[in-house]
Amino acid sequence: MESEKNIIIIPTYNEKENISNIIHAIFDLDGSYDILVIDDNSPDGTAAIVKQLMEEEPFKDHVFIIGRSGKLGLGTAYITGFKWALEHGYEYIFEMDADFSHDPKDVPLLLNACKNEGHDMAIGSRYITGVNVVNWPMERVLMSYYASKYVRIVTGLPIRDTTAGFVCYNRRVLESIDLDAIRFKGYAFQIEMKYTAYKLGFKIKEVPVIFINRRLGTSKMNSSIFGEAVWGVIQLRLSKKLAKRG
Repeated sequence: MESEKNIIIIPTYNEKENISNIIHAIFDLDGSYDILVIDDNSPDGTAAIVKQLMEEEPFKDHVFIIGRSGKLGLGTAYITGFKWALEHGYEYIFEMDADFSHDPKDVPLLLNACKNEGHDMAIGSRYITGVNVVNWPMERVLMSYYASKYVRIVTGLPIRDTTAGFVCYNRRVLESIDLDAIRFKGYAFQIEMKYTAYKLGFKIKEVPVIFINRRLGTSKMNSSIFGEAVWGVIQLRLSKKLAKRG
């Protein structure tokens, strides 16, 4: 490619308190990062805020939005974003939350792991150097930590934070995965993407980050999403239908 382009995909549902601030924070970073918001018809006006920013400098021509009909799931939001990013020639493609639980200042660390250190996928990891989570209830910390441990035991995946949602992909990873075959929508989506990339032989690095619980807006986590992860990893382990590396 003549010039390597970076894009951060941010799924949203009712994130009006955060979306403008997170976009501004990303634009304050050194380097150049475009932003693609995937909004699931937020009734609070999140999409309208994004569209207003898209008319202003310096965001014009660097912030994009895809609106969907309703809450269709985190996994399908990212799949939509991945396909769009590949079609538009991006080399490094990020997953990131809108609520500042992922610190924008860590974005360059993930990019460096892929662009300069030669890894194919970089994960912002809460558990690679202990438990780096701030302001989560203890039961949720334990649930997340032991969920990742459970995944490692069942699948053999050598990643400590298997449910992490802060990720940088080299485009070749996403080109090699059959995105239409990814089945899960919540926690298990994150596990399935990492497991598939690992089984395809890609180099994956966990970069230590501090995860801070959202200060504004409402969490989208619920017991059904966690349940999908518990049963989903068993299905992943048994499944023989992995994507073929091109």
